[in-house]
Amino acid sequence: MRLPKSTMPLSPRSVKEPSLDTLPNLMRYFYQFLAGKPRLHYWQKKLLHWDTRLCLQVNLLSHQKWVAQFFKGISRLGDGWFWLLALVIVTVEWVWQAQAPHLIMIKVVAVVFTSSCGYGLYKLLKIHTVRPRPYQVHQAITLGERPLDVFSFPSGHTLQAVLWTVMLGYQAPVLLWLLLPFTLLVALSRLVLGLHYPSDVMVGAGIGAAFAFVGNRLSDYMTP
Repeated sequence: MRLPKSTMPLSPRSVKEPSLDTLPNLMRYFYQFLAGKPRLHYWQKKLLHWDTRLCLQVNLLSHQKWVAQFFKGISRLGDGWFWLLALVIVTVEWVWQAQAPHLIMIKVVAVVFTSSCGYGLYKLLKIHTVRPRPYQVHQAITLGERPLDVFSFPSGHTLQAVLWTVMLGYQAPVLLWLLLPFTLLVALSRLVLGLHYPSDVMVGAGIGAAFAFVGNRLSDYMTP
């Protein structure tokens, strides 16, 4: 008898590695490298197993209808509308502070340009890692929102959320009380809705923070 979705067990064997013939060069080289490093290969499989278990556990929250609807709304706001509104608010604050128009323009362009660069790397990683989304692999995962693209790694929502929070928070620290909680909710929504693994979210956050750091340095350099 088939178990209900919330109680279907996960064994390490259920986390299968893809066939090398179906992978792009980057991932093929990665798995070939691991094949020659038994200890690293062991820990990679162990981490993948933990990654999947945590994904399954957090996704159980979506079985509560109100939780699923709440995080679905958070995810849709994280598509870009929230960040555009935050940028408008910060721009209004700069105007209110009587900052020079060319300095305001440089700061706005720095944020948008950095975000675009982060998006470019995100798309590049997507097509070169081709990691399936959790709901595509595990029947126990409940899909709570339609994905924007096919692959899972990394989380673009989390990447952009961290990037915009760090950059806007650096320019307007007073907004961090709003930006930080929302960013955490965006990251959590990717797991609750069955769209990403925890590792997708963590790597996305790391990439977003790195791009934001560079973007802030660039903005400071251009606005002495």
